[in-house]
Amino acid sequence: MDAPLPTPLSSLNHRHNQKPNDCNIDGVKAAAKMEGGDKKKKGYGGRGLFENASFMKWGTEDVLGVARHHPIPCCFAASLLMFMAVEYTLRMIPPSSEPFDLGFVATRPLHRALESRPNLNTLLAGLNTVFVGMQTGYILWTWLVEGRPRATISALFMFTFRGILGYSTQLPLPQGFLGSGVDFPVGNVSFFLFYSGHVAASVIASLDMRRMQRWQLARTFDALNVLQFVRLLATRGHYTIDLAVGVGAGILFDSLAGKYEESRKTPTIISITNGALFADAKKPIWDALNASLKCAEKGVGR
Repeated sequence: MDAPLPTPLSSLNHRHNQKPNDCNIDGVKAAAKMEGGDKKKKGYGGRGLFENASFMKWGTEDVLGVARHHPIPCCFAASLLMFMAVEYTLRMIPPSSEPFDLGFVATRPLHRALESRPNLNTLLAGLNTVFVGMQTGYILWTWLVEGRPRATISALFMFTFRGILGYSTQLPLPQGFLGSGVDFPVGNVSFFLFYSGHVAASVIASLDMRRMQRWQLARTFDALNVLQFVRLLATRGHYTIDLAVGVGAGILFDSLAGKYEESRKTPTIISITNGALFADAKKPIWDALNASLKCAEKGVGR
């Protein structure tokens, strides 16, 4: 009897413990061709709606193997069903009420403590402003001193889109906001709530530190960012969604800045060929091409 062909789901399960199949590629193709011919003889011939559907090739072992080998996506699938039930049964917040924020609920004791101690609130605001200065200083340092502009480009991307989104949907200032004259923006001026530039800039700096293997500094920034997260919730300076999206924005725009750098640094075949064609005519063509490649490498280094 011919060995069964692997299904898409069984390949997803990564059955590395199986012994290599003795059939060669030609044999597998021949078996598939024969199987297709048998189906045509039986009257299947492309008439079935789900004849070639992936799930038609799944077996019991394949289905059970997904949960065993991929527990995280299975948890996501379960949470999808749970939140679908929550979303369709939860009563919405009426327009006259303030938004419900779980982060505000969790930080109520700290909010009351800061509300009753203005000096403590001012101290924490000042320390947070120092942390913002540390983020800005590091990001500019990587560009101006180390000659690595990725973090700076990422921050420019991030703050530009933050301005667009913040202006497009202007969220109301949370009730109970505890401002301070030493907070950033300094002077307790107005600001966009969505999304948190404080958090996003800290993530951008931390990701750059990890690329440079500055592990201890990255862990310090992450810890300070968590404290900043809690303080912003306690002072009602941001909604929880502002802070969560700030983390995602930092990761996203760091990735986009990296792709932008790669697109600017990759030499093209056209530029190398032009360099070879317009080089000194007295030199052999291979010397001219070699010189052009060296020029391209220098461009990549920059």
